[in-house]
Amino acid sequence: MSSDPSLFPELQLPDGLVQSLRRLNPWWEGRPGPLLPTLERHLVKQIERRQLARLAPIIVVRGPRQIGKTTAQLQVVQRMLQAGLPGRSLLRVQFDELAGLRGLESPILRIVDWYERVVLGRSLNEAAQAGDRTLLVFDEVQNLPDWAAQLKFLVDSSSTQVLVTGSSALRIELGRDSLAGRLSTIEAGVLSLTEIGRMTGSELGEPFLPDNGLEPIVDKGFWRELVAHGARVRAARDSAFGRFAERGGYPMVHATREPWPIVADQLNETVIKRVIQHDLRLGDRGRKRDPHLLEELFRLACRYVGQAPQLSLFARECNRALGAAVGEQRVGTYLRFLGDALLLQLVEPLEIRLKKKRGSAKICLADHGLRASWLQEVVPLDPVALRSAPELATLAGHIAESVVGASLRTIHGLDLAHLPERSGEPEVDFVLTVGTQRIPVEIKYRGRIDPRVDTEGLRAFIEKRANHATFGILVVQSDDQVVDDPRIVAVSLSTLMLLR
Repeated sequence: MSSDPSLFPELQLPDGLVQSLRRLNPWWEGRPGPLLPTLERHLVKQIERRQLARLAPIIVVRGPRQIGKTTAQLQVVQRMLQAGLPGRSLLRVQFDELAGLRGLESPILRIVDWYERVVLGRSLNEAAQAGDRTLLVFDEVQNLPDWAAQLKFLVDSSSTQVLVTGSSALRIELGRDSLAGRLSTIEAGVLSLTEIGRMTGSELGEPFLPDNGLEPIVDKGFWRELVAHGARVRAARDSAFGRFAERGGYPMVHATREPWPIVADQLNETVIKRVIQHDLRLGDRGRKRDPHLLEELFRLACRYVGQAPQLSLFARECNRALGAAVGEQRVGTYLRFLGDALLLQLVEPLEIRLKKKRGSAKICLADHGLRASWLQEVVPLDPVALRSAPELATLAGHIAESVVGASLRTIHGLDLAHLPERSGEPEVDFVLTVGTQRIPVEIKYRGRIDPRVDTEGLRAFIEKRANHATFGILVVQSDDQVVDDPRIVAVSLSTLMLLR
C-alpha cells in the first residue's frame, strides 16, 4: 500500500482533515470505534437487507435529527467488522462536523481519491475485481453543494456500496433525479412501539409488517391478524405504549430516567433549536430565513397538530404574535422548510377528488414529544390517563391523528394522503394507496364510539366505486371498541403501532 502522499501531490488533503478522517475511522489502525448501545433499531436490519439485495449502489436513510441514524450506521459498520471485513475496506465521513472541507473542490471525490491511495492501497474497482467488499458511509452529505452529482459520478465509475444518512428531506429529494436508479431510500422515524418495548423490557418481537413490500396492507385479513396479534401481546404492548404516550419516541427520552422537564429541555436544544437555528439557516439563502418566524410557525404547527388549517389562519396568527406583515405564500414556504427538515410531516389532500380549490396539508409532527417539550404542555394519550382528564379528549384525538400519520409515513413506498370534506361528502383522516387500491383510515380516539356516526366517512369512501376501496380502518382507543360492519376493521392505536 502506498501511504506516501508526496507521490500523488494532487491527492493531498489538509492535515486537519486527514486527522479528522483518521479519528472517524479508528478501524483503519485496528482500534475500536465508539461505545454503542447493545440494542439495535430495526433500521440496522433494514440497511443490511438492502446491502445484501444490492438493488442499488446507494442506500439513503432519511429521518429527523437524534432518532439514531448515526448510531445505526455505526452498528452496521461494527457488524461488518465483526463478520471479518478488513477495517481499511470501510470509509466513514461525517460531513456536518468535518473541518477542512472549505475550499476543497468536489470534496466527496477528493476524499475517496485520497482514501483509495493512502488507506485502501488500491482503487475501489481493483478491490471489487479481487472479490473484496468495500463500503463508504457518508453522514449528512446532503449539506454539500453538488453532493448528488459527485455521488453519481462515484458509483457510475466505481464498484462499491454507499450508505448515506441525512436529516434534510429537501436536499435529499433534490438529488433523486440525478441519482435515479442508483439509490434505495429508507424513511426512518422515531422509535416504534416494538423498539420501545425492547428497550424497556416489554418484548414485542419484530414489526408485524415485514420489510419486504406492501402487498399485505391491501388484504383485510392482514389487519384482522394485526388485531389478534395486539390482543396476544396486550400486556407488553400496553406497557410500551404507556412509555410512548408519556414521553414520545425519541431514543434519548427512553435511555434516561431523568424527569420530563430535563428531557424536554434537551429535546428543544438538540432537535428543534438545532434545526431552526442551524440546519434551516445553512448557506446564503438559509441565512436570510427569519428564525423567529420559523419558531412561531412550529409553535402553531404544534397547536394545530393533526389538523389541516388554512394558510390564511397561520398568517393572521403570525402577524399578531410577531407584529409584522407575513403573507400566506411566505407561511407556506416556511412550513415546507419545517417539513423538509423533518420536524413535521405535511400530508397533502388526495388528488383524485380535488376541484379548483386545493385543500390544505394536514400537519403531523415527527413525534408528539416535540409538542410537549416546545409548548411545555403534556397531553395524556394513554387511555387510562386520559379518562382522568376528559377536557383534553379532543386535543388528544388530534395528537393521536398526528401519531398515526407520522407512523404510516415511515412505511416504505406507501402513498399517504388525507381527504378534506367536499360537496357534502365527509372527510377521511387518511387514505393509503397501494397500486390501484385505496384504504381509508379514520381516527376516533375517544372513550366511546358511535358505530354509525363515527364510520360515516369510511362507509362513504368505500361505497364510491371510483375510490377502489373494499374496506377501511377505524383507529380507536381500546381493543373492546368494535364495529359490526364487515367492511371496517377497528384497530386500537397501540396495536396499529405494532406495524413497524
